[in-house]
Amino acid sequence: MPNLAYIFPGQGSQYAGMGKDLAENFPAARQVFEEADEVLGTPLSRLCFEGPAEQLQLTESTQPAILTTSIAALRAMEAAGFPIPDFVAGHSLGEYSALVAAGSLSFADAVGVVRARGRYMQEAVPVGVGAMAAVMGATLADIERICAAASEGEICAPANINSPNQVVIAGNAAAIDRAIELLKAAGAKRVIKLNVSAPFHCALMMPAQERLAIDLAELEFRDLRVPLLTNADARIIESGTDARAALIKQVSAPVRWLESIELLIGKGVNTFVEVGPGKVLSGLVRQISREVQCLNIDDSTLSDKLQFVVTGRVE
Repeated sequence: MPNLAYIFPGQGSQYAGMGKDLAENFPAARQVFEEADEVLGTPLSRLCFEGPAEQLQLTESTQPAILTTSIAALRAMEAAGFPIPDFVAGHSLGEYSALVAAGSLSFADAVGVVRARGRYMQEAVPVGVGAMAAVMGATLADIERICAAASEGEICAPANINSPNQVVIAGNAAAIDRAIELLKAAGAKRVIKLNVSAPFHCALMMPAQERLAIDLAELEFRDLRVPLLTNADARIIESGTDARAALIKQVSAPVRWLESIELLIGKGVNTFVEVGPGKVLSGLVRQISREVQCLNIDDSTLSDKLQFVVTGRVE
């Protein structure tokens, strides 16, 4: 039975200093940062290692920075002898990292196209027109019903279905404000408007999706060496054609993370390794199931984690 999945973080996991320890201790990780700098023609590595945080928060910088750090962590893991996973998955942007890990997309192609993806997503909606909010302690059915009521001809819909306790909604700013008030009145435990630069994963992203589709059509997508669970459909794919289509669709479609993790657990996965900066996905997996193990890889302390992945315990 399969039991190991590598999961890759998306936007929001970035922090100044990420990847520095990996680059200093693993030549394979350092090569990833050097390749990113060369492909992009800018010192992305310095931005990851030193900040400033304000620049790292810019979507056009954030997306290649997280991808690069994630693949640097993956290369360090490979050098340390980590096993090939049974499945890979990534949250939004992280799906690109997962496809690099699965051998479908080259790192050079991925880092170039995610920088464009970030720019397209930022430019799709003028600043202030869109918004996102995190909803805790409400059912998905109630959130969908309230979003429909709040839309009033605008866009308002679930954008990230992250866990049984957390759903992020996105759309026009006025509609999101209406939804926030309705959700609070309906008894949602917490509703927090997010400090984001654009309303990701909703219909307002269609202009970005159309621009990105042109770029993705020019890239080579090989069939996957490791099955991947997609964001937009929560289904397992293994072909390069399906991989390209999934990346196009996910720009305006909600991230079905809860459903994806539940499907992987149903397939026998009992160990999830978050590959890249932060522990956001590990936290979401723990909200979904307390029966599985989670660990994250974003620095050079790999020996105990390798032993755990291989044996299920640390001596």
